[in-house]
Amino acid sequence: MGKIIAISNHKGGVGKTTSAINIGAGLALKGKKVLLIDMDPQANMSQSLGVPETEAGIYEAMKGNSALQGLKIRKNLFLVPASPGLGGAELELAPEAGREFILKELLAPVQNEYDFILIDCPPSLGLLTINAFTAAHEIYIPMQAQFLALQGIGKLLGLVDKIKSRLNANLEITGIFITQFDRRKVLNRYVMETLESHFGEKVFKTRIRNNVALAEAPNEGNDIFSYQPSSNGAFDYQQLVKEVLKRNK
Repeated sequence: MGKIIAISNHKGGVGKTTSAINIGAGLALKGKKVLLIDMDPQANMSQSLGVPETEAGIYEAMKGNSALQGLKIRKNLFLVPASPGLGGAELELAPEAGREFILKELLAPVQNEYDFILIDCPPSLGLLTINAFTAAHEIYIPMQAQFLALQGIGKLLGLVDKIKSRLNANLEITGIFITQFDRRKVLNRYVMETLESHFGEKVFKTRIRNNVALAEAPNEGNDIFSYQPSSNGAFDYQQLVKEVLKRNK
C-alpha cells in the first residue's frame, strides 16, 4: 500500500512545492514509483514540471468529471496536475455530502499502484488542505528558519488535531525540515534548535540550504536532479530522501 504524505505549510515562500517535487523526484530515482498531486490552485507544481493547463486534472477528478489520471513525467514519476477550476473548488464542493473525503475516495483505487503519493497542499487551511489531510497517512512541514515561522505553525497544528479527532484518527505529523538554511545566521541555528527541542525526532537532520539552482530548475521545467545534479540543492534533497526512505523501511 502506497504511503500518502501531505506536504503543507500555510505560510507561502517556504519551499513547499520545491520540496514536494524534489522529494518525489529523489524517491523516483531510488526506484520508488511516485505520484505527485498538485492541490494548489496556483498550479506551481504543474508549471515547475512543464505541464500545461489541462482539463483532466485534480479539479475535474474531484468534481466527478474525469478519472484520477497520473501523467508520466519521467521514469517512476507521475503527476496529477492542477487545472484552472481548482481556485473555485472550495466553494463548488462545499455543498457536497462527505466533501472532506473526496480525495481519499479518489486515491483508494490507485493507492496500491504507487510506493509514495505526495500531495502539494495549497498555502491555506481550507477544504483542499482538509481533503489532503483526510486522505494522508503523514504530514511533512517545510519551514524557513525564521521567528515568524515558529509562531505560524500553531494554526497548522490546531487543524491537524481537529482532523485527527473528527476525520482521520491515524494522521500524524512525522516530518519537519528547514529550507533556505544558512548556518552562518544565528537566528537560523536558533530556530533549528528550538524545533528539535519541541518536536524531537520528527525534525529531519537534513537542512535544505539556500541554493540558486533550486530557484532556476522550475524555469526549465525540471527537478533539481535533472537540472543540476551536482548542486548543493541536489545533494541536500538527496540526503532528505535517504532519511525519508529510512523512516519508511
